Amino acid sequence: MAGPVCARLAGELRDLRTRTGLSMVALAARTVYSKSSWERYLNGKQLAPRQAVEALCTVAGEPSGRLMALWELADLEWSGRARTTAPPVARTTATTPPDDRPGDHATSTVQATPRQAYGQRRRRHRGGLAATCAVGLTVAIGVTTWLHAATENPTNTAPPAPPAPGCHARTCTGHKPTAMGCAMPGQEQVLREQRLPTGTPLEIVYSKQCRAAWALVGTAQIGDVLTVSTQGGAPEHAKVADKYEAENPLVTPMIDGSSLSGLRTCFKPVDGHKKCFRT
Repeated sequence: MAGPVCARLAGELRDLRTRTGLSMVALAARTVYSKSSWERYLNGKQLAPRQAVEALCTVAGEPSGRLMALWELADLEWSGRARTTAPPVARTTATTPPDDRPGDHATSTVQATPRQAYGQRRRRHRGGLAATCAVGLTVAIGVTTWLHAATENPTNTAPPAPPAPGCHARTCTGHKPTAMGCAMPGQEQVLREQRLPTGTPLEIVYSKQCRAAWALVGTAQIGDVLTVSTQGGAPEHAKVADKYEAENPLVTPMIDGSSLSGLRTCFKPVDGHKKCFRT
């Protein structure tokens, strides 16, 4: 089940995905994990596999060491191996009969509290049971220490609430969604998903917070052109200019999303026919 460490990891992954500017579809196109899988990982509904964390770090150009250390703690928490609370166990205590005759003691069974049971295990120090307690205590100390450091050190705290966007509706026209803070998790709404004949994913995206829309293609070649427009509005274009731009998703500037009537996007590959799609 999810806990504070797992929630922290999911928040870090969401923040990293935001910095890439990739939608869920585009992220899925760049990795071996599906859009629905990434949604579960980033929402904290499922612990992201180690390889998925490494893949996102690679896509974002982020050194993986810090997040992999966090993943190790999250894996312990998610699997339950970090828990050290023991179930109540029975203990036997001697009682002396009224006549106090030696050697004639009876036994009665009472329930020990988890703290008492833990104290008994510490006193026994016998074989595998003591080793198991030691491992559990080490894990608990590691998680507790990390959580304390996250509280004391501002660099380890959970990501702050996303800032207000830099534009709204008409003022977003012509600006990139990532630059204006419009491509934020929880604020995006994919109005249409489409696979091009080449298998490349195409999306038309709307930001509720910015009231703006844009289009993106997961992968494109030099010379490919992507256009987004609404009925009666001026279109916005994006074109792959060089090999460096071809390494990233092709994303159009935003258009005013106050009215989405006639919203459509067109993709013109450099070596093929133009394809247009409406929401």
